[in-house]
Amino acid sequence: MTERVRLTEYARGGGCACKIPPGELEAMVAGLGPATGAADLLVGLDHGDDAAVVRLDERTGLVTTADFFTPVVDDAYDWGRIAATNALSDVYAMGGTPLVALNLLCWPRDVLPLELAREVLRGGQDVARDAGCHLAGGHSVDDEGPKYGLAVTGVVRPEELITLDAGRSGLPLSLTKPLGVGVLNTRHKATGESFPEAVAAMTTLNRDAARAAVAAGVRCGTDVTGFGLLGHASKLARASRLTVAIDAARVPYLAGAREAVRDGFVSGGSRRNLEWVAGWTDFGGIAVDERLLLADAQTSGGLLVAGELPGATVVGELLPPGEHRVFVR
Repeated sequence: MTERVRLTEYARGGGCACKIPPGELEAMVAGLGPATGAADLLVGLDHGDDAAVVRLDERTGLVTTADFFTPVVDDAYDWGRIAATNALSDVYAMGGTPLVALNLLCWPRDVLPLELAREVLRGGQDVARDAGCHLAGGHSVDDEGPKYGLAVTGVVRPEELITLDAGRSGLPLSLTKPLGVGVLNTRHKATGESFPEAVAAMTTLNRDAARAAVAAGVRCGTDVTGFGLLGHASKLARASRLTVAIDAARVPYLAGAREAVRDGFVSGGSRRNLEWVAGWTDFGGIAVDERLLLADAQTSGGLLVAGELPGATVVGELLPPGEHRVFVR
């Protein structure tokens, strides 16, 4: 029975493309400041960073985050791996190291077999093991649609924090994974075609990229997920009060991504991303398909950092503030 199930048929959206649109999300949380606690809050709601950070002492910050989503691929084990990799990425994007995680599972127990849920959990367990992160229990609910992810806690040295608001004009912008998983996942959901290169990208931990960024002295960055490259670049530009320039010809893509856009396999989330950034982006005359790729909702994407890293692609730079928050050249 498990071999006949297509998990993506039970998802309204796929992966990070099922996020609440960025404009709606910002309006929803506007004015909701953090509750006051005893610890020193280093990173909170101000700029929409990837995780919250509180200071434990002069040498240690506690990083905490949660991330879960609907199936992005049909294979249960791969979905578990992708979701876990994506959740751990929020800690890496802050320059931290994950220590312990908890499973978050929603499952339609009367519709889908529990052995599939076990495969999802096994995928998450294997990724956590590879990351050197404890995966200890969690929470599950009977729900109408499958969803999976992790709540993750990690540590970071406060002086090594990577945040959205620490950009400086003149720094190059590097991207550590190619784009295109969004349109390929949309094609997979519609046709059943498999894209092993996309799965490999989504299950590659951002651990090594984060370590390289910290070693290089990077202090500004984020990971590229549901809001697309343009959306996350825009948030970085706004927080750092700078302009982000993107060199379209330098942006790397997975094989088949351009063909997927050409054939119309673009999620509603990616189209909403493009609509959201249009008001403060100068597209420089690039074609609509290129704009959609730059706004493509990524799942478990790479890091976008202000600095140069070994193996990463320089896709732009930070410039003084100008007429547009982002421009593509």
